[in-house]
Amino acid sequence: MLLVGAFFVLYLLVEVPPANAAAKAEANIYKYGDGTIMAKTGDVNRESVPLSKIPKKVQHTFVAAENKDFYGDSGVSFTGTARGLINTALGRGKQGGSTITQQYVKNYYLSQEQTASRKLKELVISLKVDQQKSKDYILAGYINTSYYGRGAYGIQAAARAYYNKDVEDLSVEQGAYLASVLQAPSQYDWSAAGPNGKKLVKARWNYVLDNMVEKNWLSKSEREGMKFDVPVPPRPIPGRDGQAGYLIDAANKELIKAGASENEIEAGGWTITLNIDKKKQKALEKAVRTELTDKLDPKKRKVDKYAQVGAVSVDPESGGVVAMYGGTGYTEHYFNNALREDYQPASTFKPLILASGLENGSTTQDGTPVTASTMYDGTSRRPVKGSLTGFAPPNEDNKSYGPISVQKAMNNSVNSVFAQMAVDVGLDKVKNTAIDLGMNKDAGGFDVRPAMSLGVMGASPRDMAGVYATLDNHGKKVTPAIVKSAEKGDERPELPDPTNGQAISRGAADSVTSVLTGVVDDGTGQAVRQQGQAVAGKTGTSDDNKSAWFSGYTPDLVTSVGMFGEGEKKQVSLKGTAGGGRVNGGDFPARIWAAYTEAALSGEKASKFDLDTDMGAAVKPPPSPSSSDASQSPSSSPSASESASESPSSSPSASESASESPSASSSASPSDDADSPSPPDPSDSASDEGDPLRRDQE
Repeated sequence: MLLVGAFFVLYLLVEVPPANAAAKAEANIYKYGDGTIMAKTGDVNRESVPLSKIPKKVQHTFVAAENKDFYGDSGVSFTGTARGLINTALGRGKQGGSTITQQYVKNYYLSQEQTASRKLKELVISLKVDQQKSKDYILAGYINTSYYGRGAYGIQAAARAYYNKDVEDLSVEQGAYLASVLQAPSQYDWSAAGPNGKKLVKARWNYVLDNMVEKNWLSKSEREGMKFDVPVPPRPIPGRDGQAGYLIDAANKELIKAGASENEIEAGGWTITLNIDKKKQKALEKAVRTELTDKLDPKKRKVDKYAQVGAVSVDPESGGVVAMYGGTGYTEHYFNNALREDYQPASTFKPLILASGLENGSTTQDGTPVTASTMYDGTSRRPVKGSLTGFAPPNEDNKSYGPISVQKAMNNSVNSVFAQMAVDVGLDKVKNTAIDLGMNKDAGGFDVRPAMSLGVMGASPRDMAGVYATLDNHGKKVTPAIVKSAEKGDERPELPDPTNGQAISRGAADSVTSVLTGVVDDGTGQAVRQQGQAVAGKTGTSDDNKSAWFSGYTPDLVTSVGMFGEGEKKQVSLKGTAGGGRVNGGDFPARIWAAYTEAALSGEKASKFDLDTDMGAAVKPPPSPSSSDASQSPSSSPSASESASESPSSSPSASESASESPSASSSASPSDDADSPSPPDPSDSASDEGDPLRRDQE
């Protein structure tokens, strides 16, 4: 009676405690778009799943293995607990005999210490839990908190570790093995077990299945047809090395933006599926390696250690980011180059000026509509008409073109033309269109001033990929999305639609695309031409050669590649990288883009743009007019336009080819395609509007 009274007092005093931290700790699982695991994070490799995801017969394998009377018992085994107390007192260590409820209580509420007091607490709490919770709740808790070996906590992690599949796809045979391994995870791991150990594993496996037959959870005929399914060899658990860390970090930031808290993500338990395509991701990594990093020798050339690359590739129809390159490796270079907005996009901004002009129905200073064939004065350093300040940017190497069409000016990236066009359209309208297309309105240096036409604001490869994807998507807004879906138990945050709303009209977007095909076929982007594949794009190189870009697209894939000179404390020039001269947008960035795109689209049929436009290089020209370009004499603002049929020249006067040598005074002249000018003359700088942004990052 004394013992009964003592137990009654103990029952009244002991409350069901909160879950211990170890039981709640889970990994976050990050998957590729096809569902295969990319990485796991967290100290514990656990991924809890609801019981509904576990096949019923697989549930029964655990009951058959550990506690075949589970569904009818009181949650405790007094004889088993008594035996455990005796063994603990005699120092014999851990032995079986506990019910599933008791094992769940030990895993979830208590510690693993072998003491009499812990055993008594386990008994009392198990009785209370059995009264308060359903059997299904307890079984799910047990299956999700148990350790299965190979670093796997919970059945989902175990299914991945031993059979490389999700729990819902487990067979009864596989479930029986996982239920068996719980008795001795290290000893029963098939890959580590010796001949005798494998005999014990099979004996335990047979025991589980025979108990299922006994409980009528499995028919005799089903049992007779079953064969032991050998687990796969163990594999390293993927983490944050290489590009995975950048992808994980980008995905987490996207979830936080969608409403999840940082603490929620750190707590673990999330299954996050990314839009990343495994084949394309590998292709992008290989393209950067073969086209740039394999050519770098930091020991031989100091500048080589400063070269950084960021790239983002987007499916223009879905808006999903299918590949991303963040840098040399997350553990070596933490900052994600694909998302950084501290470098100038330079001449990759020029198409946005044209898009704004077309969208707003803009005209030149003398009333001529802005189109691909409109004639401008391409004279270097000519003052921009209509500007409130003396803004007169130079062209590359101070080259003057004279009368030149918008198409040819885009091909050759003529600064004087687009500086004038930006003022003709209206600087505020240009900025608004750029924001509508996807540029960050809060980016550094994004001020309404004439120098904006040179792309002197900050932008990331993701920003530019979104802008160009919107053009490729016929003007329908594309906001690149890393995350495809995310869930934690029943929690599923609502993610924004990556393709939502019309940013600009289809006519304006398609016209810009048509013009940009000329850049690839006949201008600074010839390095990216693909056999039979339609390509549109634009090169860019910033002030003092601190960044170089190629942003381009096919009908099915959009990719922006940025190359950045990153010094220890400030942005530095890329000139001399890999033993070359000036680094142009048509050099390493274009070659990376071309190598990646060719591999990413391998095996797919070459596609053509479906364009709703009557202008630009992609439009088949009608018979040529009798007068030549030279006969037309536009003023500093055009007064005449070419026929819409004008096709780009076959040999651009100023290309960004990798072989192009820098001028003798390259430090004082704009790099590459003159995306940003050299320091302006005093007469050009009546205000800060005449000074293109120069931002050495400290």
